[in-house]
Amino acid sequence: MKVHLRTFVFIDSLQPQLASYLATSSQGFLPVPGDACLWVEVAPGMAVHRLSDIALKETNVHLGEQVVERSFGSMEIHYRNQSEVMEAGDIILRQLNTTVESRHSCKVAWNEIIRGMTPDHTTLINRQMRKGSMILPGKSMFILEVEPAGYIVYAANEAEKGAHITLVDVKAFGNFGRLTMMGTEAEAEAAQAAAMKAIEQLNLRAKSGHD
Repeated sequence: MKVHLRTFVFIDSLQPQLASYLATSSQGFLPVPGDACLWVEVAPGMAVHRLSDIALKETNVHLGEQVVERSFGSMEIHYRNQSEVMEAGDIILRQLNTTVESRHSCKVAWNEIIRGMTPDHTTLINRQMRKGSMILPGKSMFILEVEPAGYIVYAANEAEKGAHITLVDVKAFGNFGRLTMMGTEAEAEAAQAAAMKAIEQLNLRAKSGHD
């Protein structure tokens, strides 16, 4: 059966908020700030088991997350040494008999900043999102939705790198990935700019065959 590579993205250094957030839902080895990370998403979902197996057997990487749905399967592997994670990625590509150019490009489905939020609105969001930080009344909220879902993790990491921003929520599974961040208007705008620049560069690197 043909396996399609939906997401394949290398993160050189997990930022503190994102690493801590991923650890709240991790079912395997917990990532820590500074770890290198690889996020892979394939279709159909069951194919992710074989990819996890071969990466773990042939390298020293740790498996932090694996979600197997009927349509899509996702995995997150990490290690302190970047070269180890990159080697695991090469092994996965060889197993699929493909290259990084075959991965889906990252498409932005929604990109917006909600400014000067009301207490009613922030309270409702805070009741729905329990793993990250809370949104405070009067602050601005940056929201982003991408397809495939796994790329949202990369966008979140680069936004945290490029802005003094607070991470509220990251959803990296399913049809679409969603990111919610909070800060002042200037902080939200800086996070938005960093995330969009990262996605643009990611798509350019995919076309040129580099990651």
